Amino acid sequence: MPLHLIVEEESDARPLRVLSRDGYAAWRAEQPAFIQSWLDGNGFEPALGRSCLLPGSDGAPGSAIFIPDPEDPWCWAVLAERLPPGVYRLDGALDEEQATWAVQSWALAGYRFDRYKSASGEECDRARLVWPGRIDRGAVGRSVRAIALVRDLINTPASDMGPEELALAAEDLARSYGAKVRTIVGDALLRENYPLIHAVGRASSRAPRLIDLRWGDETKPLVTLVGKGVCFDSGGLDIKGAANMKAMKKDMGGAAHVLGLAMMIMDAALPVRLRVLIPAVENAVSGSSFRPLDILRSRKGLSVEVGNTDAEGRLVLADCLAEAGSENPALLVDMATLTGAARTALGPELPALFSTHDDWAEALLAASRARRDPLWRLPLWRPYRRMLDSPIADINNAPDSAFAGAVTAALFLAEFVPATTPWLHLDIFGWNQTARPGRPEGGEAMAIRALFDLIAGGRL
Repeated sequence: MPLHLIVEEESDARPLRVLSRDGYAAWRAEQPAFIQSWLDGNGFEPALGRSCLLPGSDGAPGSAIFIPDPEDPWCWAVLAERLPPGVYRLDGALDEEQATWAVQSWALAGYRFDRYKSASGEECDRARLVWPGRIDRGAVGRSVRAIALVRDLINTPASDMGPEELALAAEDLARSYGAKVRTIVGDALLRENYPLIHAVGRASSRAPRLIDLRWGDETKPLVTLVGKGVCFDSGGLDIKGAANMKAMKKDMGGAAHVLGLAMMIMDAALPVRLRVLIPAVENAVSGSSFRPLDILRSRKGLSVEVGNTDAEGRLVLADCLAEAGSENPALLVDMATLTGAARTALGPELPALFSTHDDWAEALLAASRARRDPLWRLPLWRPYRRMLDSPIADINNAPDSAFAGAVTAALFLAEFVPATTPWLHLDIFGWNQTARPGRPEGGEAMAIRALFDLIAGGRL
């Protein structure tokens, strides 16, 4: 359970005194001699992120002190891993943001993806935290649950998270909140004019599908979320090398993210009409694979020359964006593990943001700063559209140039979005390459808290 380390008040909870580095000396001077001797004996220095367990008058553990790092809100997760088992309650002058981060980080320090671990007895007792009285429990809870959902979906190997299983996950979520899901499977995609989704997924023995979730009051502003659901990406006939293919179970990370964001929106009962579109496919190799230099017809009617079968994500997204734009949503957001170029430019922890609407982009960036849910905007540099020109089709999905790969991918997607539609495209990594406090190696949720705040903020 995502919140199993957060508990109700217990009478024997140990105080966890929160100090600033500047305030430490004054606090220390007020302590009895045996506490001062203990601190000296343990070589405690008031550095950011440092903690110390203190004895009670009987010598047993009595309380703890902690000096949080204001620049690292995840520092609280260290406490959940470092303090000995027991129940702790915050003691000190924390504002709502600090208390919220304390609970969120502490809770996520308890996240484990152990679905495939052999049973090894009960989990060892862990340090637990009492709910502070000055935070919005509902907001913290939905954030933690959504992050855990995103991580679980991404971490699940492709053998158990194919297009059908991804659709089942969407249906499970829909049932929890009274939403409706329609799924278009296999050759029905051709009959209903989703040819790019079909072309990318047809080589797999696991039929491609379009997952279409709807929720909310029909009279409210429409928010449409599109998530790339490539459940495994071999690269197709332009096959990836082994090193690049190894982590491709995470190529459905965009789908996982929009489902996590949808959970938050529905759980908070935001006054919106929500639609979630997920093209769920496996980019496999077989006799029916689509080929380099094939010409594919899109839902919008544009012909697409296949410059590279490993640029499949933008193809499946294109059909969804065309469908989403037909309804004139108040906001259209797509999320995708789309390009290595974005990672080269910004690294694994900083998703790239592209948008055709400056006001929405700036509002999202403001929300990302406020929630410490980082993003960085990259330009939709229109002159680079020429790189996507094809001599025999309307557009090429992947230019030969090694330059500006994230930009040209975003420009390709922009061709399928109406110019008047507020559109945000997030090119994410969705993965922790190394473990850090509260963020184990593996799948990771990025930018969904910022997007939630944007949608909840009254701009629609």
